[in-house]
Amino acid sequence: MAKLSQEDLLAQFDDMTLIELSEFVKAFEERFDVTAAAAAPVVVAGGAAGGDAAAVEEQDEFDVILTGAGEKKIQVIKVVRELTSLGLKEAKDLVDGAPKPVLEKVAKDVAEKAAESLKGAGAAVEVK
Repeated sequence: MAKLSQEDLLAQFDDMTLIELSEFVKAFEERFDVTAAAAAPVVVAGGAAGGDAAAVEEQDEFDVILTGAGEKKIQVIKVVRELTSLGLKEAKDLVDGAPKPVLEKVAKDVAEKAAESLKGAGAAVEVK
């Protein structure tokens, strides 16, 4: 079998759905005994300029909390599975046990997209 270049691999991933990519990541992690965790951002602490002036820290990590499943519970379970690597039973348990966090400590844009997806499926969502 010919070795694929990085560009060839990325082209293959472009054609995959989010669920297929999630399954691929799971298989990759199992085969090579690794985890595909996002790199933690490095925070550099700086001194406040002006003695008693407090440095205001902007929030960069958000939690997406499912507060209610709404009337379209099956659609919400599907979206939860797309957003997470949970199986069907785990996703159903999360939706049934609302309010529960779906995603924790994610970037603002990721949290907003996840919240939109969940709201689009009929769920009640809170971003903290």
